[in-house]
Amino acid sequence: MVDVRFMTSPSYLVLQDGSVFSGRAFGAAGEAFGEVVFGTGMTGYQEMLTDPSFAGQIVVLTYPLAGNYGINARDVESARIQVAGLVVREHCATPSHGLSDMTLHEYLASQGVPGIWDVDTRAITRRLRTQGVMMGSLGASEPEEALSRVLEGPQYDSTDFVAGISTRESYQWGDGDADGPGPRIVVTDCGLKYNILRNLARRGCRVTVVPAATSADEILGLKPDGVVVSPGPGDPALLDYAVDECRRLVGRVPVLGICLGHQLLARALGASTFKLKFGHRGANHPVKDLATGRVYITAQNHGYAVDAESVKGGLQVMQVNINDGTVEGLSHRDYPLLTIQYHSEASPGPLDNEHMFDRFLEMVSSA
Repeated sequence: MVDVRFMTSPSYLVLQDGSVFSGRAFGAAGEAFGEVVFGTGMTGYQEMLTDPSFAGQIVVLTYPLAGNYGINARDVESARIQVAGLVVREHCATPSHGLSDMTLHEYLASQGVPGIWDVDTRAITRRLRTQGVMMGSLGASEPEEALSRVLEGPQYDSTDFVAGISTRESYQWGDGDADGPGPRIVVTDCGLKYNILRNLARRGCRVTVVPAATSADEILGLKPDGVVVSPGPGDPALLDYAVDECRRLVGRVPVLGICLGHQLLARALGASTFKLKFGHRGANHPVKDLATGRVYITAQNHGYAVDAESVKGGLQVMQVNINDGTVEGLSHRDYPLLTIQYHSEASPGPLDNEHMFDRFLEMVSSA
């Protein structure tokens, strides 16, 4: 039996600029604080909720209906919900799907994450596109009180979220023999999605996951055939400890950087990064490969980008975003290195970018 009381309780999304959007509460009781961002995917709310790159953020879904296919135990990208809060136009309390074992409301409530529905998500999105992403509060508190707490609290850009979500201990992914056949790939967990590990394992790799702060010497001591620097949340400018170790890896082992990993490797090789006005979040971002002219539709989730003007030395821009011209991929003239700003492992979403794993493993095999 669905508890419908949550569908009538008032709730508010309060933005840092004083904007207030009223709706009704669902999920957990309480208040959420975070950077308010929007995602344009039409499906994949469960994957978005569990994507560590959303840590510290309140996510607004632009697609108007959420919860219609429920929640299942299979389609998670990490061990828990990562978002601070969820904002939707319409919430479905009676999902229909053969794999569903709970509602979206029950899922949020079970992990203490508040949500708001029956709110004007189009108006919120237009506000964020015009003014840029900003801090906000979600909950039943009076808007003036909530705004005071938002203004007094820390900014998103001041927090190292990677330190809080990275694995504490190294582990082997899957049931395969760590000393068996297949290339040994070490993945640094800056906020990785499980589908990165699934894609590597599906290609016969022996996958070891290590904490984000693991030193290059420790990683090389595992005798990897290649290293993947994973996606993750937050500002790469706060992660000099990871940048330093990336610098020590480049040229010594083939490296693939994905999303935050792309930014860390770029900074390790002398490039700089900057914050986007409202970021790229969704499953519909067109990316052009400069060598072939081919355009790929990509899934993305990031608020920072590499400054193309700062790319120097042997580092080369490989791909660009058609919408705004930002850097989407890098390669190196002298070292076995590939980086991509988008999520090649995206699920659900476009699958035509999984070939980047094959391209990385070809680089590994020829190193």
